[in-house]
Amino acid sequence: MYIVVVYDVGVERVNKVKKFLRQHLNWVQNSVFEGEVTLAEYERIKAGLRKLIDENYDAVVIYKLRSMPPRETLGIEKNPIEDII
Repeated sequence: MYIVVVYDVGVERVNKVKKFLRQHLNWVQNSVFEGEVTLAEYERIKAGLRKLIDENYDAVVIYKLRSMPPRETLGIEKNPIEDII
């Protein structure tokens, strides 16, 4: 499955969440990651995020898709996925 993760977390947790997600997904923009994952990887990502965030304050949204959607970027592409081998 292809997932897109969008998060809004407290300043003190931003770098921890970003570092964790970079181990599993492609960084797209500030607070946005995406990538192809297995069901087991998806569950690991959810469990890891639950340990890092404060569920009473932070928000993480995970969109589950069947395949990589076509995308169009207006302006500067911060981290082009096409460059990944």
